Amino acid sequence: MNEVTIGIIGLLVVLVLFLTGIELAFAMILIGFLGFGYLISWGAAFNLLAKDFYDVLNSYGFTVIPLFVLMGQVAFNSGIAKRLFDTSYKFIGHIPGGLAMATVAGATAFKSICGSSPATAATFASVAVPEMDRYGYDKRLSTGIVATVGTLGILLPPSVTLIIYGIITDQSIGRLFLAGIFPGLLIALFFVGIIYGWCKINPAVGPKGERSTWGQRIRAIPEVMWVILIFFLVIGGILQGIFTPTEAGSVGTFLVLLLTFIRRDLNIKGYIKSVVESIRTACMVLLLIAGSTVLGHFIAVTKIPMITADWIVGLQMPSWIILFFIAMIYLIGGSFIDDLAFMILATPIFYPAIIKLGYNPMWFGILIGITVMIGVVVPPMAICVFVVKQITKTPFGVVYAGVYPFLISLVVGGILVFIFPGLATWLPGWLMPG
Repeated sequence: MNEVTIGIIGLLVVLVLFLTGIELAFAMILIGFLGFGYLISWGAAFNLLAKDFYDVLNSYGFTVIPLFVLMGQVAFNSGIAKRLFDTSYKFIGHIPGGLAMATVAGATAFKSICGSSPATAATFASVAVPEMDRYGYDKRLSTGIVATVGTLGILLPPSVTLIIYGIITDQSIGRLFLAGIFPGLLIALFFVGIIYGWCKINPAVGPKGERSTWGQRIRAIPEVMWVILIFFLVIGGILQGIFTPTEAGSVGTFLVLLLTFIRRDLNIKGYIKSVVESIRTACMVLLLIAGSTVLGHFIAVTKIPMITADWIVGLQMPSWIILFFIAMIYLIGGSFIDDLAFMILATPIFYPAIIKLGYNPMWFGILIGITVMIGVVVPPMAICVFVVKQITKTPFGVVYAGVYPFLISLVVGGILVFIFPGLATWLPGWLMPG
């Protein structure tokens, strides 16, 4: 067998191992090691395994992941999300569907300090769904928007997905953060539009809440301003070159901790829980990256990425059709494997083809981010749906029935970014040219 055949067999075995219940990271490490040893030598394979693990775990650049994860976990466990929801509710809770819209607004603000989609879904499932239940909201609307709005963290900074994509493709994390802002806010606006249209057609699904006084609204504004201030200090510091993304993660974590300390929102038990959850998540992500690195070296030896790129470029069809099929591979693969894991697995294979086709790698990252957003709420690996179902004890069928209308927003957002790349490239081109 030639190298390409061995590489294809290796990739198929990785998927088979994952489907048998083995963690994808371990499957990638095992096949990467065995494949490299078979094609090169077993001594080189052992050296590769040690070097790749050392390089990943010793890399300064990867420290940005646990820091931003810790920042989000502290925010998750300190009640910041509840105050953001309450603030949004005071302004728009009195209109039809207002509580669901307040969930979108609160989650969008919360995403500026928490890059975890499951954490956001879990938080607002605990905070917003009981409040919507109190006003008689249809369970499809309440659980559907909570499950879907968590996906905004994949585009809105500080996004762990964009951080990992930037590391894999050697793109500026600061520019990727900027690229995700406008598409993310646009999709959030589409969510609000879906809620408004749904409640206009059937007012019973989202009854009005209580109207707050202007005094209550004004007193609630500082709750949002603190979060906005932290967001601009972190992202602005990266843009101005004051500190690196890793240092930004440290500053952001410190500011969120300081805010929770001043407000006495987080006790020792909550802090320990945040650290433990952050370590668990960061270890999972770093192990995935290490596994992807080992497998990537095996795949590089087989020359599959270069051959794939040459084959794709040589296809006698428009490049946009090729890009569409690549996006579908991400979507389908992410429906059976954790979306972040599949992105780590697939990007090194398809990225060279994207470059050869002449597409902007930053724009491609945002497009793949939207594809991952869809995968997070599409069965069978719909992690956000699982989280909402577990917390609210709502049947899967009801949650999915609520999710599907909001998928329209994600699909339309992806189409707009595809047709108008400037939606993703304009802001970083203006604020971080070069």
